[in-house]
Parts: sequence; C-alpha cells; structure tokens
Amino acid sequence: MTEIKLHNTLKRRKEVFEPIDPENVRMYVCGPTVYDRAHIGNARPVVVFDVLYRLLREVYGADHVTYVRNFTDVDDKINARAAESGRAIGDITAETTQWYLDDMGALGAMEPNHMPRATQYIGEMITMIEKLIADGFAYAHDGHVLFRVRKYDDYGKLSGRSVDDMIAGARVEVASYKEDPMDFVLWKPSDEKIPGWDSPWGRGRPGWHIECSAMSYELLGAHFDIHGGGNDLMFPHHENEIAQSCCANGGQHMANYWLHNEMLQVEGKKMSKSLGNFFTVRDLLDGHDGHPGVPGEVIRFVFLSTHYGKPMDWTAKKAAEAKATLRKWRTLTAGVEPAATVPAQVLDCVADDLNTAGAIAALHGFASAGEAAALLAGAQMLGLLTDELADWAQAGDVDLGALADRLAALRANAMETKDFAPVDALKSALVDAGVEVRMSKAGVELSPAAGFDESKLAGLLD
Repeated sequence: MTEIKLHNTLKRRKEVFEPIDPENVRMYVCGPTVYDRAHIGNARPVVVFDVLYRLLREVYGADHVTYVRNFTDVDDKINARAAESGRAIGDITAETTQWYLDDMGALGAMEPNHMPRATQYIGEMITMIEKLIADGFAYAHDGHVLFRVRKYDDYGKLSGRSVDDMIAGARVEVASYKEDPMDFVLWKPSDEKIPGWDSPWGRGRPGWHIECSAMSYELLGAHFDIHGGGNDLMFPHHENEIAQSCCANGGQHMANYWLHNEMLQVEGKKMSKSLGNFFTVRDLLDGHDGHPGVPGEVIRFVFLSTHYGKPMDWTAKKAAEAKATLRKWRTLTAGVEPAATVPAQVLDCVADDLNTAGAIAALHGFASAGEAAALLAGAQMLGLLTDELADWAQAGDVDLGALADRLAALRANAMETKDFAPVDALKSALVDAGVEVRMSKAGVELSPAAGFDESKLAGLLD
C-alpha cells in the first residue's frame, strides 16, 4: 500500500499517516459561512482537500473514506446581510450555499460525503454545551455561555501560544459576562429580530466554534483522523474546537492530523478590496473588470502548481501558461483511455504531503515523452483532464501552438521571398498581446508573458 505522509500542524512535522481504522478513514474540513459569493482565497482549501480526498480514496478505496465539510448558516454576517437586504435569512443561505457548490464544482471539486448545515445540529450543540457546564468547563451568565479556557491545560498547543501570550499580544474582548478575557462564547442571546432557539439559558444561538465540534462528533465520532482548513482558522477557531471537543468528549485528541493551507495573493499582493485585486470565484470564471473569464480547470491547475503549505500567488501569466499547457495535454490525450493505474511518479508525489507541484512536473514529463495514457491517468488523479471540465477546451479559444506554426510558416516563406514584413507584423501583434516570442533554428516557441491578453489574438489566424 502507498505510504502517505502529511505535515501535521499539531506536531509541527511531517508524519506517516496511520488511520485509526483503515476501513473507515475520516476527514473534517471547515466550510464556508454562506452569506455571499466565495472569493478565490476561499477556494484554495477546497481544491487542496479535494486532492487529499482523492488520494485517500485511491489508497484506501472510495467506500472506506468519509469526508465532511460543513456550511455555517447561522452567523452574525448572515444576519447583517438579511437586515441590509430585507431578504429572509433562509433565502440568503439557500442561494449562497448553491452558489458555493456550483462554483467549487466548476473547479473540479468533488462533493464531500456529508455537508451538514449548522442549523440542523442546534440540539446537538445544546447537548454538548450542557455537558461542558456540568463538568465545570463552561459557565452561563446573563444569557451567554462561555468556555473556561484556563480549565483546558493544552489550550494553545496547536498554534504554539500560551494563554498569557495571547492576552498580551492581542486585543481580547473584555465583557461583563466573562470570568476571564480569554473565555470564548458557546451560546449567546438573540433578540426577536435575529434567529434564535430555545435553550436552558434562554432564546439564543450558538457561537461559531461549537458548530464544528458538534457536527464532527455526530458524523465522525469523538476521535477521527484528519481535520483541515486554511491557516487563518488555526487560531482561534481550531484551537477552540480542540478545547471544547476534548473536554466534552473526555478524550485527549479530537483529530490525529491537522492540516492547514497557506493563504493566497494576487499578483504578489495580499488580496483586498482597497487594492482592487479582490474577486470571487464567479468573477474569475465569468470574467470581470474587462478581463475574460478563466476556465475552472485552469484555476485548479494554477492552485495545484504551488504546494499547499506555501503562499500561492495568483497571476494572469500563470493562468495563461496553465491554459496553454492544458490545451496541449487535452490534444495529446484526445481519444485515449487512461492507464489502468495512476503512475507511481504522480501518486508518490501526491502521497508525499500533497506535493502537487511535483506531480505536475511528472505530468510534463509524460507529455514530453508522448505517454498519453499515463498523462491522462495521472492528471485525473489531480482532478485535471476530466470530462466534467472539458467544455472550455472545445470553445475555440486561440491556440498559441497554431500561432507558432503560423509564424514559422511565414518565416520560412520570408527566407525565400526576402519579404519579412508579414513576419514582423505577426510578431509585433503577438508581443502587443503579451506573448513572449522565441525564434531559433529549432523553430518558433510562444508563451504567455506579463500583460498577456488573449482577446488581442482574435483574428491573427484568419
């Protein structure tokens, strides 16, 4: 059996993955709060953990892996969106949930085995909170219930911080209903304008952290294999999940392996609305601000070209290069059946802490060698070159390979006629469109460069 190694945030090292039960490998990944479209940063963990899901299914068998990713459909951001729009909360969450599924599906992400909604598990959250109170780990005050952070000795182990350092280095809310500034909310009161449920502490709603603890417990048990998410969730969300889950369930562990992906940048800068480089997955798919749409398969390829543990920089140049590569690969594998097994060069890379960049390098090697069946099997292991993502490649976009052939033919003719004007004109048009042109005795090679604009290539093959 293929040996899988994963970087465990909790242990701060790469470890051999040993499931609790190889017949029932279990993974939980924190999902979205459904009040708006997902931005491209939200999509990175979806693609990362989709690859891990595919790997686990490949190694242990599809019937022996359970993947859970939740939807947070009760949250103050949702309440605020309902108040400002005048729309019903249920309508907003239903719409945005479907948007999320559609957008992530466009990136080739498989749907998890379970996608629980927080509002479906309110009773289970209340039960967990009652046990925490009964065992002295939580307390009720003024309609709130809070977790006593200092009662859990291992608090801070995941993020590597002490409680005192957290207080000294951060702005911590000091509220009248808290015994300690670090205590966090498990339950809070709701007025008549916002959603609420009856509880022993009055009408209210759950805090954010208790949602994932209750849903993971109900669907995966008190102790499961993998918990994942973006590194922005490490503290306080995942730290708080561990504390309340271990205390409620009487265990030393919640998940054995914790995986966190790094954040995403755009053209070398942190994504933000103030910089004008903030856009949603749907913006990218459909086109925005005068930029043409980017196929979901291309987005996926760009994401997988950087290791999940490193910051990823989204650039138009990378997208253009990925598009050209995928078009070549789809041409090479047209009408070909994939190899019966995933090539070891690809599977071993993915099994080595999701080294998708290494796997893509192996795919380039298969393409160069003309090994189409191996290329197809390896690519599909990564969720690439699938039938579901093929539509864009049949849409008649400009093919840089065809333009390279065109330029080579014009140059060959010019060598005889001594009229290089057509060569210079086409080369100038390509450079103006942001294409890097390399001409040598071996031939003509074109590749996207900075400022690549595919729309400017229209008509150059006519």
